[in-house]
Amino acid sequence: MMESRLSPAQLQVVGQVQDIARAHEMNVYLTGGAVRDIVSGFSIRDLDFTVQGNVHKLLKDLQKIGAIIQGEDENLRILYVLFPNHVRTEIASARSESYPKPGKPEVTFETINEDLRRRDFTVNAMALSLNPGSRGLLMDPFNGIADLEVKQLRILQNYAFLEEPSRMLRALRLMTRFHWTLEERTQARFEAAKEGNYLENISNRSIGYEIEQIAHEDDPVAVMKAFEKEDWMKILFPSWTTAKVDVPGLTALQKTRQQLSDIGVQSDPAAARMYFLTRKMSEKDVHAMQKLLPRHHFVEQWLKIEDDAKDLAKQLLSKEYAAPSATWKLLMSARPELILFLDVTTRQSAVEQKIKAFLTKWPQYRQKMPLLKMTEMRITPELPVYQKLLDEMFFMMLDGKLKSESEIVKYLEPHSPPLPVAPPTPSRRGRAKKKAAAAGAASASAMPASDQAVQASGLPAAKSDGKPAKASKKEKAAAQASTAQAVNPTPPSQKIANPKPAEKSVAKAAANREAKTPASKKHVKAKAKPKAAPKKAHAKPGKSKKK
Repeated sequence: MMESRLSPAQLQVVGQVQDIARAHEMNVYLTGGAVRDIVSGFSIRDLDFTVQGNVHKLLKDLQKIGAIIQGEDENLRILYVLFPNHVRTEIASARSESYPKPGKPEVTFETINEDLRRRDFTVNAMALSLNPGSRGLLMDPFNGIADLEVKQLRILQNYAFLEEPSRMLRALRLMTRFHWTLEERTQARFEAAKEGNYLENISNRSIGYEIEQIAHEDDPVAVMKAFEKEDWMKILFPSWTTAKVDVPGLTALQKTRQQLSDIGVQSDPAAARMYFLTRKMSEKDVHAMQKLLPRHHFVEQWLKIEDDAKDLAKQLLSKEYAAPSATWKLLMSARPELILFLDVTTRQSAVEQKIKAFLTKWPQYRQKMPLLKMTEMRITPELPVYQKLLDEMFFMMLDGKLKSESEIVKYLEPHSPPLPVAPPTPSRRGRAKKKAAAAGAASASAMPASDQAVQASGLPAAKSDGKPAKASKKEKAAAQASTAQAVNPTPPSQKIANPKPAEKSVAKAAANREAKTPASKKHVKAKAKPKAAPKKAHAKPGKSKKK
């Protein structure tokens, strides 16, 4: 299920984290929301990993493979990591928590079982093993699968909201996203927590984490409205309300994100979302909010998004990127969130047209590639140059250098592999008689026509001194008839389809006439009997065939 539900980029990250943890002899598990979303069928926005050991030992190996450490929590041993292809992850050490005071846990580092026990809801207390010998084993000690089936949230401990008040925000956020309900006992504890104002004890770290999580929601305004209904936005950040949100900008951002996804470009629009979520707030309030967020790299992206988008617009307008193929390469290498932001905010028509062509018009050229014709030309994905040919052909089509299929075929012809050489025909193991008959037929075909006629007629061959042997009148007549037959063969239409039965009938009639002939005549005929001709029918021994 994991391999079918995760994207190729997410699967690659799972393999990388698994290999790094194994190199450090640590057990690693996929946990939390990732397992919940895999089982429930919702889109998997990020990946949560839990390792049994000190997660900071993995830091250097993560950086070696190009991962960006967006932030870390040394006390809780948590790394916030952004992998290539915009896969957002959280890698943490397995731990247990106790709460002498609300919102201030005391942490000890334990096994995966204790880590699942300290979590908020049953649907988040599941783990998937990534270790040799147990890979794919689902750990569900609190029957979270059952709660997923009925679409409800259930707390693990009676004092879950008292110990960690941020779980109240998390419960409402998940209910808004999934349209789930609270289990009956959980609902009672939730109402008691609201009456007791448990959220007053929330820590600044939890506030910053929940603010950032709103930016990762597909519909952040709906979550903010749910918080406003409970009067909780004042607890998160007093000056932040839905009135300060640029709703049209968020809607346009979501549309552009879908267009990027359609052409195979995955993006993390959270930084761009935060820009529009706080667009009408003062700079002072924005900076104060940014200080609360745990992912410092995320904050940096949010701060620089306007300036980075302006730099991208300048590049798009330069002569270096005038050709469509050059523009395509530039945008494909740019950060996707900059394309999102620039498409929504730009007021330069040239930039707007190029981004629009990149999202809608240019991808259609890939559908015009004659892939079937390429297969006929033996240009298949097995060739090492196949992908390079596709890219070059696509760029030439963008620039108008290949306009028709005939031009494309002409371009591809030099790259078409030669036809495969046919294997030699295996020799057939025939009988000796067949070989002898074939040799006789070959030698007969090499004779002159006159010699073949003489041989077929049964006339005596020439003597050793070169003089021909004398023949009777009947033998001469038979020879003349045979020669005429060789020169003027019977047309194919007059040939008998199956000569063997006819030859047998002729032989039988000759035998009957011979039986009626007197003995004296038999003696004369026997004396004038010519030499036997090559066998053309399966006659019985001792019987001759009348010409």
